[in-house]
Amino acid sequence: MTDTFAQDTTRPRRGRRESRPSGDDREQAILATAERLLGERDLSEISVDDLARGAGISRPTFYFYFASKEAVLLTLIDRVVAEADAASSAPPEGAPADPTAHWCTVIDAFLATFRAHRAVTLAAARVRGGNREVRELWAGVMETWVARAAHAIDCERERGAAPQGLPARDLAIALTSMTERVLHATFAAERPALAEARVVDTLLGIWLATVYQAPTPPRE
Repeated sequence: MTDTFAQDTTRPRRGRRESRPSGDDREQAILATAERLLGERDLSEISVDDLARGAGISRPTFYFYFASKEAVLLTLIDRVVAEADAASSAPPEGAPADPTAHWCTVIDAFLATFRAHRAVTLAAARVRGGNREVRELWAGVMETWVARAAHAIDCERERGAAPQGLPARDLAIALTSMTERVLHATFAAERPALAEARVVDTLLGIWLATVYQAPTPPRE
C-alpha cells in the first residue's frame, strides 16, 4: 500500500510517444477505446486497427501516438497507478491523528481506484508474465508502494505508536503483496475470494494487527 508520510516519487511515463501533449483528444480517445475493449476481451484479441477505429483515426495516425497496443496498456497502467496514489495521499504534515482512519482511507482509495479501472487492472495482471515492459513497470510500482509502507511503519515505531518487531521492509513487502493479491482475486471473481464489501475491513484488520500488534492503534 502507499504511505503518505514519505515524499511522492515520480515514475517515468512509459509506452507513449513523449512528443505529444498529454491532453491531446486523439490520444485520450485511443486510451478510452483500449480500456473499453479490455473490458470485453483480452489484449491479445485486440488489434491496432480496433483501437484506431474506436478512436476515429487511421492506423498510421495511431502510430503517431503509440508504438504498439502494449504501449497503450503501459500508459493506462501508469495513469491508474497515478490516480490511486493521488487518491490515497494525505497532508504531509506528519503522522495522522487517527491511524485507523488513515489506513482505512488508503486501502479504500486503492480499492475504489482499481475497481473503477477493473479492466486495466486485470489486463495488466494477465499480460505481466509474458511482457517484460509491463513486468518491469509493475515491479517499479510495487517497489514504490513497499518503500512507502516501510517508511510509514518506521514512522509509527519512532513515535511509539507501533512496537518494534520484524524489519519494516519485510512487513511492507508481505502486506503489500497480500493486498495486491486480495484485490486481484476479488476483481477477477476467483474462488475463493473476498466479497468486495468485505475487502477494506478485512485488509484493514490485517494491516493494523501486523503493524501495531493490536486491533486499534493509539491515537494522538
